[in-house]
Amino acid sequence: MRRIPMSQASSTQEEFIEIFGAREHNLKNLDLRIPRNKLVVVTGLSGSGKSSLAFDTIYAEGQRRYMESFSAYARSFLGGLERPEVDKINGLSPVIAIEQKTTSKNPRSTVGTVTEIYDFMRLLFARAGVAYSYKTGKKMIRQTEDQIIELLFTNFAGKKLYVLAPVVKGRKGHYRELFEQVRKMGFSKVRIDGVVMDLVPKMQVDRYKIHDIEIVIDRIVADESDRFRISQSLKSALQHGKGVMMIREESGEIHHFSKYLMDPETGLSYDEPAPNSFSFNSPYGACPKCNGLGVIEEIRRENIIPNPKLSISRGGIAPLGEYRDIWIFKKIDAILKHHKCSISTPIEKLPENVIDILLNGDKVEVAVESTKYPGTKWHTTFEGILNFLQKYQEGSSDKIRDWVQEFTSKETCPECEGYRLKKESLFIKIDETHIGQLAQMDIRTLNEWFDGLEDRLDEKQQIIGAEVLKEIRKRIGFLLDIGLDYLTLNRPLKTLSGGEAQRIRLATQIGTQLVGVLYILDEPSIGLHQRDNEKLILALQRLRDLGNSVLVVEHDKDMMLASDYVLDMGPGAGRHGGHIVASGTPTEILEQGGITADYLKGKLGMVVPEVRRKGKGKSIKLTGASGNNLKNVTLEIPLGTLVCVTGVSGSGKSTLIHETLYPILNQQFYRSKKEPMPYEKITGLEDLDKVIEVDQSPIGRTPRSNPATYTGVFSDIRTLFTELPEAKIRGYKPGRFSFNVKGGRCEDCEGGGMKLIEMDFLPDVHIPCETCKGKRYNRETLEVRFKGKSISDVLDMTVEQAVEFFDKQPKILRKIKTLNDVGLGYITLGQHATTLSGGEAQRVKLATELSKKDTGKTFYILDEPTTGLHFQDIELLMLVVKRLVDKGNTVLIIEHNLDIIKMADHVVDLGLEGGNKGGNIVVQGTPEKVAGYAKSHTGRFLKMELQGS
Repeated sequence: MRRIPMSQASSTQEEFIEIFGAREHNLKNLDLRIPRNKLVVVTGLSGSGKSSLAFDTIYAEGQRRYMESFSAYARSFLGGLERPEVDKINGLSPVIAIEQKTTSKNPRSTVGTVTEIYDFMRLLFARAGVAYSYKTGKKMIRQTEDQIIELLFTNFAGKKLYVLAPVVKGRKGHYRELFEQVRKMGFSKVRIDGVVMDLVPKMQVDRYKIHDIEIVIDRIVADESDRFRISQSLKSALQHGKGVMMIREESGEIHHFSKYLMDPETGLSYDEPAPNSFSFNSPYGACPKCNGLGVIEEIRRENIIPNPKLSISRGGIAPLGEYRDIWIFKKIDAILKHHKCSISTPIEKLPENVIDILLNGDKVEVAVESTKYPGTKWHTTFEGILNFLQKYQEGSSDKIRDWVQEFTSKETCPECEGYRLKKESLFIKIDETHIGQLAQMDIRTLNEWFDGLEDRLDEKQQIIGAEVLKEIRKRIGFLLDIGLDYLTLNRPLKTLSGGEAQRIRLATQIGTQLVGVLYILDEPSIGLHQRDNEKLILALQRLRDLGNSVLVVEHDKDMMLASDYVLDMGPGAGRHGGHIVASGTPTEILEQGGITADYLKGKLGMVVPEVRRKGKGKSIKLTGASGNNLKNVTLEIPLGTLVCVTGVSGSGKSTLIHETLYPILNQQFYRSKKEPMPYEKITGLEDLDKVIEVDQSPIGRTPRSNPATYTGVFSDIRTLFTELPEAKIRGYKPGRFSFNVKGGRCEDCEGGGMKLIEMDFLPDVHIPCETCKGKRYNRETLEVRFKGKSISDVLDMTVEQAVEFFDKQPKILRKIKTLNDVGLGYITLGQHATTLSGGEAQRVKLATELSKKDTGKTFYILDEPTTGLHFQDIELLMLVVKRLVDKGNTVLIIEHNLDIIKMADHVVDLGLEGGNKGGNIVVQGTPEKVAGYAKSHTGRFLKMELQGS
């Protein structure tokens, strides 16, 4: 064996990450070298092993080694991470994975908090903000003890004055203990609600009234000869008033003074501002009404009485449903009879005062017939449906709270107007602008506000803010660089797409300025318009130029051609993949050939249809859509066609389709309670009979969910196993073959096949169950076999294998074959939902819908179905979509991928830009029409694509 000289070995490790014997999932014992400090793209067909190599091998090993650096004591709490199936990895740097699945669901996590821009803004406002009174709007002042003394002699020379220390302001109570304590301090007088009174033993005030109480510290004449006594009195007043004091003239006029921020006219004072005064996650800054969320959930009358034409007996009060012989209906009946009304009268014909009693309650007692003891009556008051629901909303089980939520609507908090902060924080401003207003600006507008801010600050503010402004501008610049200029700082992270969230984290990582790190990204170009792709590539190159290695799992053509090195995996998916088909620089990849190279060179590709579909001659017309940034948009969609909605990120695509059109259709066909964004009217719905939205949300959030259960094919498989002779002899029912109920499952893992290890501050880890070895079932259940395979073996089959295995079972075959048709032949039937990407989850949903019978009047909405798809997979997907449209259905796809856009019959392009500069339909029509429109960003790239086809 040749020994490598030490110097040569170290230089090799410095230049490459060396992987030996990678066998995780479908990887075929790979040996490879990945250059360090380069931008490397891993590409290949879906299921070819890209994520297995990047995340399940390289990242998993990096995370395991990081945990091994902890002390034995710390590791005892965390448990051990299994070593991935790999012989050895050399040259591995600390690893950071930026995945699509790491988006926070917490409404308190916003773009501003994650990028730290908002944290720096809090610091800026706390140190350089100018406070104004929310009562008078005047600038607040703060005074030192010496200034207060000088003001006293200047403004009140020779006058008789009371020196007062406020101790109670606008609060209820009898304050007996306070008066006793003040008397023991040696003071003889207090001022209660504007009246000076002598302190006497056992003194108290009305506990149910609101009071203002001040201690009379001294009675003085503002004379220079008595300066020492006066200054001592003022210091005592400031001490007892906690930095605030008052002066009362003989005329009764009051003057306020404070060591802190104070309105000299009204005496209103603020606490000294600190960074947490501007945090909506802190009790010191959050609006008390909405707890810093900016919205409140209100139980609204129209939700409780959705159809006033119905009577109460026919279900006019939605939370109660139709009449039943229960106590609440007996109460309502008694109340209505008391007011000479009937429970069978339509609600709209009941007097308004009676409806008010039903909703808000009444203290008048009514006699109600007892259900338990017939012939007897009991007297009761009625609390009201609203109070009844509010009581359950505040403290009940999750199930009850979810039920109550059906009758609530989210509204902007009336106290903070959606700014999330308490009143005092919103009256501390810089350049006449408070921090809440800045958080609602899009990044582009925010950048313009901060640009040249120093010119609008005074000298003191400039000195304080110099370093903070530098950090804020740097982070804003990162967001602009990766095409997220349309986002606002207060945008909750949970509302972002996977691609947007990933790019946010990318901007944060660039801001950390770390060096020598291996970053692994999962398709960061998702949701990004072609125009902004270049910005993303430059951001990744900047991360590389800092001295980091960047490994990107990606299918984007521009990203591949701009990278330093490409790994092309394949040649097929699942068991047919797991090999390195080609590797090298982009130029070398093109020379080596293969499927990916053929698509890059244009040898293979989507063929533009010669004739575009005209549709059924009918259309849906949505008029006056004005939600979020939409500018009174009118959208027309020809039915029976393939429609693409395009536009730069933030141009209003999701608002128009997901938040306006889909909720309207959902209400029409399924009586959904979700309210659409504002619009004027919609026509043409009579030509549709159902709507199906296929998005990228997970098909389940636990390992129990899988493609077999989601598509419903698992029920048919369990029925098949129940009909086997062995199962009949043993008396097994379908429940025996379910891993969600007791009987046939492994009770150690309760049928999950995996056990959850909570990792505290690291992501939770699932490990195989030691009892059943991940098979989910007990030994007796696994003894029942069909064609030599147990129920666990069936769940472990790939979709491709299952198509062959169940070829004589038409009911099962139909559902499995649709999974194969959408390019998911490589996933297993029992694959845990948590391991499926957003694109894979979307295609499982699409396959589920395809397996159902359609009427030719279905409206399908797909959100970026090309996510995670290789060029060849996109062709497969489009064959499925073509099949749907050819049957007369309408398919609307929100997409940036030019291969999909050029295949559409009708394109709707939004823009021109994102955020406030978007929200208009720039052009709509055939791809050729859009390509010919010079102002359209999509048209510009589409023109080049059509010319190259």
